[in-house]
Amino acid sequence: MRFRGLAEWLAWQQAAHPVEVDPGLERAGEVWRRLGLTPAATILTVGGTNGKGSTCAYLDAILRASGYETGLFTSPHLLRYNERIRIGGREIADRALLEAFAEIDAARGDVSLTFFEWNALAAFVAFARARVDVAVLEVGMGGRLDAVNLLDADAAAVVSVGLDHREWLGPTVEAIGFEKAGIFRAGRPAIVGGRQVPRSVVGHAAKIGARLRRMGTDFDYVERSDGWDYVGFGSRRRELPLPALAGASQLGNAAVALAVLESVEPALLVPDEAVRSGLASVQLPGRFQVIPGRPEWILDVAHNPDAAASLAASLAARPSPGQTLAVCGILGDKDVEGIVAALATRIRRWIAVGLPGPRALEPAELARRIREAGAHSVIAVADVAAGLAQARVDSAPGDRVVVFGSFLTVGPALAELAPGS
Repeated sequence: MRFRGLAEWLAWQQAAHPVEVDPGLERAGEVWRRLGLTPAATILTVGGTNGKGSTCAYLDAILRASGYETGLFTSPHLLRYNERIRIGGREIADRALLEAFAEIDAARGDVSLTFFEWNALAAFVAFARARVDVAVLEVGMGGRLDAVNLLDADAAAVVSVGLDHREWLGPTVEAIGFEKAGIFRAGRPAIVGGRQVPRSVVGHAAKIGARLRRMGTDFDYVERSDGWDYVGFGSRRRELPLPALAGASQLGNAAVALAVLESVEPALLVPDEAVRSGLASVQLPGRFQVIPGRPEWILDVAHNPDAAASLAASLAARPSPGQTLAVCGILGDKDVEGIVAALATRIRRWIAVGLPGPRALEPAELARRIREAGAHSVIAVADVAAGLAQARVDSAPGDRVVVFGSFLTVGPALAELAPGS
């Protein structure tokens, strides 16, 4: 084995490939062929600009409640790398990760892999060794050239399409939609969330002969005062509990998950009781996560304008007796102005914080861009910890503080505000 500890492996993987992002399936595909494994009997792949992590969490929780052994692959992580790979709802152990890395290293020869390719292949190996029934896979970026797309999904979902990662996926929603639709397969279910769908998504599904199912046309949801109904393309699930995940977009995300499950029947059979149990028990930190206190804290990884608009809607639906402050850290390759514009009317005071890494903005520069986007009360502090401390000083009883802008913002806040998460 090349290294004995997880930290050494991860540090080496981050530096081993010439560039951080290098789209393409050739490298990881060659290694996967050499490994010769099958990760699961059923593969469900979920992509999208926003909502894919929540949709994967619903799928995993509902399938586990139905008695299936699941493998769940998501990224990035908030606190621990092990969060990215879960088997039966539990984070993968260090030993299993080390074994997977060693197996990949032995198979790859002189093939160079990106950090994410190592990550995805480790998940596939771990799921194969654990003999999971179902693998639920979250696309990292885009879809067509993402390492997750090495595997042919039995059903694939694109939860939403918005502007993000434009330097890699293209400058328009249509271009990005085409990349995301690359996870669809001929003759297999292709589930699409959102009521405004790019033509490129519909066109690609038609071109390859995927079985397209669209929200608002083929399936939908009906919200009730005490719950909701899922209206499927062949069934209806009535009087479901509201999801345990809070936020304005969560019923739509849950409906996409149920459409995915309906589309693969009878290979997977999910009773109503398991749906109710999964919806009630699902957990996903950092998605409109409310931590009570004085002030109240709300953690959300929103890092693009569409996600910020959803965050604004969620804040509006949860009135606060006091003011709303923000601890905001956004990477320099994101649409800072679009994010701020979506939230400007909901936030009274902004605390701009610095983040680690080469893509980070200096706090003063972030504060300047926040002001230019229309915010009035803005200060800059060094990092997330300093931002939380400043928010405590600036807030009064009844106020709330929204911590958002990046996984790199929410992770340290979660570690401080909810230790043990």
